[in-house]
Amino acid sequence: MVIPLTRQFMLSAGLLAGMIATLPAQDSKTELPNIVVILCDDLGYGDVQPLNPKSNIATPTFSKLASQGMVFSDAHSPSGVCTPTRYGLVCGRYCWRSKLKRGVLGGYSRPLLEKDQQTIASVLKSAGYQTACVGKWHLGLGWQWNDTAPNNINNFGIAGKPESVDYSKPLTDTPVSHGFDWSYIIPASLDMSPYVYIQNKKVTQPIDKVVEGSPFPKFYRKGELGKDFSIIECLDHLSQQAANYIRKNSSDAQPYFLYVPLPAPHKPVIPTDTFQGKSQLGPYGDFIMQVDAAIGRIIQAVDDSGEADNTLVVVTSDNGSFMHRNDDPDFVDHVADEKIQAYRGDNHTANGPLRGTKADVWEGGHRIPFLVRWPATVKPGTRCDSTICLVDLLATCAEVSGASYDQSQSEDSHSLLANLKNPDKPSARPPVIHHSAGGMFAIRQGKWKLVLGNGSGGRQAPKGKPFAEPYHLFDLSQDLAEQHNVVSDNTDVRDQLVTEFERISHNDHLPNNRNSKTP
Repeated sequence: MVIPLTRQFMLSAGLLAGMIATLPAQDSKTELPNIVVILCDDLGYGDVQPLNPKSNIATPTFSKLASQGMVFSDAHSPSGVCTPTRYGLVCGRYCWRSKLKRGVLGGYSRPLLEKDQQTIASVLKSAGYQTACVGKWHLGLGWQWNDTAPNNINNFGIAGKPESVDYSKPLTDTPVSHGFDWSYIIPASLDMSPYVYIQNKKVTQPIDKVVEGSPFPKFYRKGELGKDFSIIECLDHLSQQAANYIRKNSSDAQPYFLYVPLPAPHKPVIPTDTFQGKSQLGPYGDFIMQVDAAIGRIIQAVDDSGEADNTLVVVTSDNGSFMHRNDDPDFVDHVADEKIQAYRGDNHTANGPLRGTKADVWEGGHRIPFLVRWPATVKPGTRCDSTICLVDLLATCAEVSGASYDQSQSEDSHSLLANLKNPDKPSARPPVIHHSAGGMFAIRQGKWKLVLGNGSGGRQAPKGKPFAEPYHLFDLSQDLAEQHNVVSDNTDVRDQLVTEFERISHNDHLPNNRNSKTP
C-alpha cells in the first residue's frame, strides 16, 4: 500500500521508519496550489488593455495574463472605496455588516477587524498554508499612544504630531493578529500618514521627520515619515518584497498564500524616473505602466520558482479609478477638472465605458479588472461573463485548498472554482450587493441592477440619498453606461430586487444594528 506524503498530513516517525523502504520516491510538494492575490488600488476597468482595447497605455503584464489565463468581464468590488473592499476580501463578508457603514479609515485608525472574525489567511492557515501580506493594509492598527488618542484619528492623520504615538512599541493589532504568519505593510493609502513600513508588529525604522503635504495629483497629506520610507519608491519596494517572499518560500514543503495589496495607481500620482514620459499620455499613463511592471515583477518571481503551473494568481483592483471620463458633465470633487485632465492624458477612459468614478454606486465605482492565471486548472485565453465579487475569494480559496470554514462568519462569499474550470457554465451565485462611499446601495441580479436611492452616493452629481426615491433600475445587457432608468416600466423587477436585498442584508446595513459585529 502506498500512502502519499503531503504537506497537510505528517506520518509518525515510527510508521515512517517501517514504511520508508516500500515507498517510491516522491516530490515533497503536493497538489495544493500556491495562491497569490494582487489587489491594485484604484485601477480602473478601462486602465488595462484586455478590458479596454481602445486604451493607448501599454499594459503588457495584463495582456500576458489574459493570454495565459482567464479574464472576468463582470467582476466587482464590494465597495467603491478602499477600506470596506479590503474588509470584504479578507473576511468574505460585506463591510456594511461591520461597524463601518460608510467612508474609509485612516493610517492611525483603530482596528476594524473583529477579534473572532475568520479571514482568508486563517482559513488557509488551517489547511496547512504559510500565509503572508505585503502592501497596503488599511483596516486599522493597534498603535500604542503616549497619551489619550486624539478624536480625529479616523480623519486620515494626527496633524503631524509624532509625539502622540510610541512608535518603538509593538502594535497590538496587525495582519499577524488575523491569520497571517508574516506581514510587511504600510498602514493605509499612500496619501495618509504615517509613512512607515511595519513588519509583523514593529515599525521598521523610527520617524525621521514630518513632511508637508502636496497638492493634487501628487497628493499626499502632511504627516510622519519613517527614516527608511520613500513615497515615490514605495510601490517598487513593496512589489520587490513580495517577489522576495515568493523566491524565499517556493522551495518550502508548505504551500503559501500571499496577499499583495499594492498602493497604486491611487494618488499620489508620482511615477519614478524610469517611467516618466514612457506612456506619452501624461503622469497617469506613466503610473499605470509602472503598476503593470510592478505586477510583472511579482509574477516573474512565480515563473522563476518553477511552480507557475500550480500557482493560482489573481490580479484585481479594490474599486474603480478616481480619473473620471472626459465627457462626464456631472463629476463633483474638490479637484478642478483641468488638473485631472493634465494628469490623465487626452481621451484615456480609466473606467472604460462605465458611468461614474471611484466612490460611486454606478458601475465605474465598483466594476473592476479581475484576471486569473492557474495553468493546472484554468484554460489560457478564456473569458468569464458571470457576475462575481471580491468577497468570493475566501470561499474560492477554501474550496481550492479543501479547508473548512464557518459560513456564518463569511456569509457573502461564494466559490468561483466552478467558473475557473468552466467559464461558460451558468453561475449559481446569489445577487451581488454594491455599496458606495456615502452608503448608497445597489443590488445586481442577472441583467438587472437596482440602485436603492436617488444618486451616486459618491462623487458624481447628484449624490442623492440612500433609500430615497426615485430608485434607479438599469438593464445592463442593453445599457452598460446606465443612461436609461427603466424603473417605472418594471415595477415588478424593482419589488423583487428590493425583497432580495432585504433577504440578503437582514438589516445589517442599518447603523448600530444589533446584528452587526463590533470589535
